[in-house]
Amino acid sequence: MRQANTGWKWAVALFSLLLTVLIWQKGLQESFERPSVAPKISLIQSEMSVSASSSSIPETIKGVFLGPEPKQRLYEDLKNIPFEQIDDRQRLLLGVLEESKNEKRIILNKDFKDANFELVKKYILDVSNGKELGKFTDFNEIELDPFLSQITCSSLGFSEAKCINKKYNSITTIRLLSSQLLPVLASFLGSILLIRQVFNFVRKKNNPWPQVIAPPLEIIDMVLLIAGGFVVIGEVLFPAILIPLIDLLFNSISSPLKESVRVLIGYCSMTVGPLIIIRYQLMDLNPSKIEGGWLQWKIKPFGEGILKAVQGWLMIMPIVLLVGWLMNEIIGDQGGSNPLLDLVLSSNDLIPLLLLLITTVVLAPVFEEMVFRGILLPVLVSKTGKISGVLLSALIFALAHLSVGELPPLFALGIGLGLMRLSSGRLFPCALMHSLWNGVTFASLLLVA
Repeated sequence: MRQANTGWKWAVALFSLLLTVLIWQKGLQESFERPSVAPKISLIQSEMSVSASSSSIPETIKGVFLGPEPKQRLYEDLKNIPFEQIDDRQRLLLGVLEESKNEKRIILNKDFKDANFELVKKYILDVSNGKELGKFTDFNEIELDPFLSQITCSSLGFSEAKCINKKYNSITTIRLLSSQLLPVLASFLGSILLIRQVFNFVRKKNNPWPQVIAPPLEIIDMVLLIAGGFVVIGEVLFPAILIPLIDLLFNSISSPLKESVRVLIGYCSMTVGPLIIIRYQLMDLNPSKIEGGWLQWKIKPFGEGILKAVQGWLMIMPIVLLVGWLMNEIIGDQGGSNPLLDLVLSSNDLIPLLLLLITTVVLAPVFEEMVFRGILLPVLVSKTGKISGVLLSALIFALAHLSVGELPPLFALGIGLGLMRLSSGRLFPCALMHSLWNGVTFASLLLVA
């Protein structure tokens, strides 16, 4: 039988496990060097808060969602950027907000590559030296983004009527409030569902969980799947072969489309090894008498699957946010954000965003749930028990993302997805819940991008 623990299987499994330990150790160490998107998101939100403060929303709402002195907060965010890392737009914005004349000259001392920025710099320094500008139309001809245009115009002493872009500020306010209200409302509803779940558990009113159906595989088979297929083949071997070819074939494509194509093809190639191994391991196992097969997709009833996925997403939201907040308060920002997040924030074109959306909201949830909750979790539960199985699969799931900063929140998410798999007896709600999590994260980034 293929599942027999033959000598070659042990040799390959141990070799793959050793490589995986080394690869994950190196990847987790390198995650400290990857920049976090948190400061970038914070800076964007500060800009949006300044724009929203000029809109017509009630003062009470401004106080709750915008906080005190949004312009001062933006200034502090810009000051926290190392001067060697600050880009020209940020440096010009910092020069506009700086009140000290000496500091302003130091910030604006270096020339800008953009001719519009250079002209604005001249105006700012002229006003700082006491010179009055003539007509607003002279300034209005300069090509700047709406936010930079407004805040520069105001700093040069022009009237609010000439500087404020009401349409832009209204749209920005809606985007900012939506990005902040969504997690708050989801966490509120999720907390209610969690309390209800705990209350039913104490009163023993929860529905009994279905029997865990696991394919008759061994722990060594899981080592081959995760270490051999997911890590060695999927994360190292195939990317090492395909990424140079992708760069060569799509060399003429400009960014960010090139990066988006690279991510999509790279992720598709990463799935090949694990899927071949899953196919090989299950090939001789007859699931004819098992409803839903070994993976237990069980798409029908469709509506019930969607409802479970939404409930699971709501309940895990406050837990993941709490874990992330605690880690940030205790340890601070560890960096190592997923590079996909920065790609979403940096892209303004439809096609690159669509490719990233397909990768994060369709491919990643389906593939990862198939591996981690479709095969790995049931086998671990059958060998170690439900609690150990859920915790181990969640830990492996979190480690596979190679980010120390995101490891605790991903571990919490993995536990939630594991509990969804065991409580529902189906893989379909897990994939939907995972897709919903990634999709909402994607949408939240778009709102502030």
